[in-house]
Amino acid sequence: MVTNPEIALPGAESTGPDGEKIISTADQTLTEEDPTPTETPAKKTTAKTAEGEMQQTINALSNQVDRLNDKLTQMQETERTRLDMERLTRAEQRAESLRVQQVDVESKLADLGSKLEQIEYQLKPENIERAAGYGTTRPEEAREARRRQLENEKKRVQAQINILETSRTRLETAVRTADAEVDSLRRKIELQQAQQDTSGVTDSEAPARRRPE
Repeated sequence: MVTNPEIALPGAESTGPDGEKIISTADQTLTEEDPTPTETPAKKTTAKTAEGEMQQTINALSNQVDRLNDKLTQMQETERTRLDMERLTRAEQRAESLRVQQVDVESKLADLGSKLEQIEYQLKPENIERAAGYGTTRPEEAREARRRQLENEKKRVQAQINILETSRTRLETAVRTADAEVDSLRRKIELQQAQQDTSGVTDSEAPARRRPE
């Protein structure tokens, strides 16, 4: 009669028909079929914590870079505003200098205009005759000499007036250009200051809108 060997429990020894020892390999077989170790809850928690800390570090560095960029932009805007302020000061000084020249030209034109009117009055025949008709034996020559003198004086004064009128026209154009530049720079600076004020308010509110850590 054939006797079946006893079935040994996993990891236990049994004796075969001829007295040999049989060791069960059930545990080893199961282990070889599923070699993947099982993660413990502690390891999972540690990995999640490390990932969260890394994300916080990345967010902090990103926020720091944003702040540095904002500061650099603000410095550049401040420097541009300073340069524009210097340009505005020079433009105002130039406009004021041109106005002073314009007033001086107007004053000279007024004086020359009065002088020209006086010469034209003296050129009237009755006035020439009255001025040169007494105390001479040759009144005709005296009157002619007086007339030529007044005519030459009139030409000289008229030439000065023409030059000053040309200068006045150029100064008027220059003053308008200078005033336009001053107005443009003032508007530009006001806009820059308004933008900087708005940027300052935005920066003060910025932490509430930054990336969540």
